[in-house]
Amino acid sequence: MILLSVGDEKHGDSVAALVAPGELVDLRPLIGRGWPDSGFSPMRWLLHVTGGVPRFEARDLEQLPRIPLDSVTIAPVVPDPSKIIAAPVNYRDHQAEMRAEHQIAGLGVFLKAPTSVLGHQGSIRLPYTDRRFDQEGELAVVIARRARNISVNDAAEVVAGYTCLLDITMRGGEDRSTRKSFDTFTPIGPQLVTPDEVGDPTSLRLRTTVNDTVRQDAAIADLIWDVPHLISYASSVMTLLPGDVISTGTPAGVGPLADGDRVSVDIDGVGTLSVSVSADAAIACPTRGAGHGPQPPAQTTPGSRAECAAPPTGTTQPASDNTGRPPTQVPSETGRR
Repeated sequence: MILLSVGDEKHGDSVAALVAPGELVDLRPLIGRGWPDSGFSPMRWLLHVTGGVPRFEARDLEQLPRIPLDSVTIAPVVPDPSKIIAAPVNYRDHQAEMRAEHQIAGLGVFLKAPTSVLGHQGSIRLPYTDRRFDQEGELAVVIARRARNISVNDAAEVVAGYTCLLDITMRGGEDRSTRKSFDTFTPIGPQLVTPDEVGDPTSLRLRTTVNDTVRQDAAIADLIWDVPHLISYASSVMTLLPGDVISTGTPAGVGPLADGDRVSVDIDGVGTLSVSVSADAAIACPTRGAGHGPQPPAQTTPGSRAECAAPPTGTTQPASDNTGRPPTQVPSETGRR
């Protein structure tokens, strides 16, 4: 099933299913009357009431009125995640291009502000005139239900679906969560594609373009920690809730953005997320982190992949097995999914 968060003046905020090319049905009549008082978006309420596995009979969907896709505004696929969990340095080629000492096994995960989400066809707002901002295209996972201490083997059971995400980043020495949490810095969508539609995520390929020039082109199979390991580790740190987003990290090819740019990330079988860039309200940056922290390449070679057979000279790798994955797996905590 392909699900979207949408809104328009006539129907208000809604969660919809794509039932034919260019045609949606509003699923609110099928998810009960509790969501307006829940404080959740329709998408989060749908995941809550279905246990993260929305299945509807064809006859029920056929009775719902059709809504033209081009008549609605596509919202962030989860407009109100309780948290966005992100994976730093989870491709070896990105570690090489950034000359980063550590990859994910030595860094763990970090959080982005939930209010940083942006919908398909929205506009990234660059806040400062004197700082560099980069695009980072990523595959994201939406969590189906409450989960804590999930094993790698059980991780697939808590996946509601997959979507595209752009992790927009200010370069510098400020805390990673600060540099990545400005409003509009997490475009996500346009749709949530359920696992039965996607199949094995390691078979997917990601491409990011800026003004139609390819900057990133990578196989999801190249992740250092794959989706199950990311879910397992994140759930050992914090309780995952329905609608939480886990972004899996970006490959080589990050590069600067400027006012007027058009950015897209396309993932096989998942969709294409496109946004614009604006610096209309940008001001001088009040913090002094410029020139510090990990340094990206000064120029981006379109479609190139950094040499990634080994980390930069003189660096050390954190303790892990030969794959870079966590050396241990946590057991599932039953009864709390």
